[in-house]
Amino acid sequence: MGIPVRSLLVASVVLSSIALHVAAKTLDPYKVLGVEKSASQRDIQKAFHKLSLKYHPDKNKGKGAQEKFAEVNNAYEILSDEEKRKNYDLYRDEKGKPGFDGGDFGNHEGYTYFTGGGPKTSYFTSGDGWQTTGGQGNTKTFSFSFGGNPGAGGGSPFGFDLGDVFSNIFSGGSMGGSQHTGSAGKARPGAKTSGQDSSSVNIQEVTMQNFNKEIADQGITWLILLYTPRTKGQFVLENVVEDVARSLDGALRAGKVNCDHEKALCNKAGVSIGKSARLFIYSYTTTEEGYLHEYTGDYDSKSLKTFCQEHLPRFSKRVDISQFSFSTNAVPNLPQVLLLSAKKDTPAMWRAVSGMFHSRLIFYDAEVQDVSLPLLKRLGVKSTPALIGRSINGEEHLLKDGISVKDLRSGINELKKLLENFEKRNKKLMSNQFKKPTHTSQPKENRIPLLTASNFEEVCGEKTSVCIIGIFKSNKAKEKLEVVLSEISQKTLIRGQSYNSGSAIAYALVDGNKQRAFLSTFDKPAFKSSDKLLLAYKPRRGRFAVYDNEVTLEEAERFVVSVLNGDIQLSTTAGRKPVLR
Repeated sequence: MGIPVRSLLVASVVLSSIALHVAAKTLDPYKVLGVEKSASQRDIQKAFHKLSLKYHPDKNKGKGAQEKFAEVNNAYEILSDEEKRKNYDLYRDEKGKPGFDGGDFGNHEGYTYFTGGGPKTSYFTSGDGWQTTGGQGNTKTFSFSFGGNPGAGGGSPFGFDLGDVFSNIFSGGSMGGSQHTGSAGKARPGAKTSGQDSSSVNIQEVTMQNFNKEIADQGITWLILLYTPRTKGQFVLENVVEDVARSLDGALRAGKVNCDHEKALCNKAGVSIGKSARLFIYSYTTTEEGYLHEYTGDYDSKSLKTFCQEHLPRFSKRVDISQFSFSTNAVPNLPQVLLLSAKKDTPAMWRAVSGMFHSRLIFYDAEVQDVSLPLLKRLGVKSTPALIGRSINGEEHLLKDGISVKDLRSGINELKKLLENFEKRNKKLMSNQFKKPTHTSQPKENRIPLLTASNFEEVCGEKTSVCIIGIFKSNKAKEKLEVVLSEISQKTLIRGQSYNSGSAIAYALVDGNKQRAFLSTFDKPAFKSSDKLLLAYKPRRGRFAVYDNEVTLEEAERFVVSVLNGDIQLSTTAGRKPVLR
């Protein structure tokens, strides 16, 4: 049986009414963003940031997220422009007149769209920046589905179910009159308005001054947004940066640079800002100096967080614990620290603190599954994570084992506290090395041995490549030489030759008043007039060199290095071996 003409006429009228309803009434932008009509621009921005991140197509694959994202962008476009906002408040339309310009219907991914005149709506995507949500030319896009709004609540964006409308029409029923009052822009029940989010982190405004003071080569990783007031994507990026900075709190900090105000800083960084904001990480991945690396991946929190983790400092050397021993040829006067954990890779918090302390400590880390290894048993390690330190005097200590932390920030703070205390201990050791020895009833053992007939072969015999001997004629000269040689003996001074630690280089003292026969072997007039001097003796070759100027740490070190590198011409003992009594 055919459809009655009257029903067809009713359907036509209803369709026309629906089109007029869509064209005449926009979604309330205040309700879409969940803000009051008295909201400030900052409140509107915050609300937009939060909702755009929630419904961003790259992050939210849920049904209805794309159209919700378009609604959020439409609402923000109106309320972020003072003129459009004023017109909307007066006329319920941002163009200053009721209703929309003529448009057309189209279909996309199962939804029917109505496009009206007005600025093109766009959203930030993971590709090349900004992309329109739909429509052609200078259009704004709205959408609805005949099965009800797939978004929250399941209702139509117009407050009634279009499927029920058409069912009622063709069955002879009635639409009812109270269903046209809803809105798709309702805020979520219980949702906080912008400005109430207490978990946000601070993105610091960066100037040339605080860049040089707080960022440049400070060992701390920074996530930095460069923008101008005209660039696109700034607010979306800020939201993502805040999210990542919050999740990596303690390991990195966040900042932003307005290149209109800080042109010198942006020029120094070699960055020019076009139509879109740009995101960089200032890190120490490959060098000891900070370097800006641009982020070009997807603008979602997960991808950016992965990028940031990959660019945390790498100053810690990964080692095999079963074959590890602390270096005896480390940088002079730098303590060494070793982190033991069950992690297969260097933990993020250890990488972060290695950047903060990289010029003050030498870092290692190792994976440990068995604490019964000899090194760990000797130091008393019972559980991991554990931290071991080697002081500048060669002593090894268990700084702490069973380290327990609840999050990244607390873990970094705990490690910083342990390292700072270890540093203080080493500074005290270093200070004690240069203090004048105190005279007590118990004689203090000399770290630099005094050469005698009984120990000469052991200390400066032919098994030794070079013997550095301090010759003194007074107690004051002896104390000075002992301090200088003790300091030099702990340094790695070899540049051009392959000397190993241990027996290759020896340090000793000789009493010039009692060992005249020994000094006569080297036949130097300076021995008679000088209170203290240095003698470099190569026993295997029977050759030597003498330094008889003022013995300071710097000059003595320079003399030893020159001897080891062959920069000083050596004299011969003419076949005579030195004799000690």
